[in-house]
Amino acid sequence: MTLAQLPAGRRACIAEVDGEAGLRDRMHALGLRAGREVAVIRRSGLSGPLHIRIGSTDLMMRAREAGLIRISGATSST
Repeated sequence: MTLAQLPAGRRACIAEVDGEAGLRDRMHALGLRAGREVAVIRRSGLSGPLHIRIGSTDLMMRAREAGLIRISGATSST
């Protein structure tokens, strides 16, 4: 499963970040690394961006890029 498929209000652990080296480096710099927990706060319609939270940082991410982040162990955010 990827972060792009995670419903709003759910959280999961990042298993792997795919993509070209430059994009992976940028995601790592933002805290998106294997082993970190990430939550989807809300989703835009029509494959728009996702509002995600990693630690205490909120980010907006394109669905295409969220599709490069493999996740495991999805749970409820409550």
